Amino acid sequence: MLYSQGYQSEVVDQALRDVVAQELHELRREASLITADIAEMERKYQMKSADFQERFNSGTLGDDADFFQWSALNGMAQSLARRLQVLEYGP
Repeated sequence: MLYSQGYQSEVVDQALRDVVAQELHELRREASLITADIAEMERKYQMKSADFQERFNSGTLGDDADFFQWSALNGMAQSLARRLQVLEYGP
């Protein structure tokens, strides 16, 4: 809001750049961990996540706890990707 009213401050600009850089670092770290977990599920079940998600959503895979975890990991990966997109490139 301040900036829309013409406020300018190099100190605030730098603080915001630092906060965004830290958030990007943390999001990338989380994304890396989740990607590794997803890759493990894909190896374990010999299935790509997109195929898994389609079959899971249609109810053809059953109720194995791994499947619920895998689906949650896919959702978290998508959410992190959207958040990274906004911070890296804007809305």
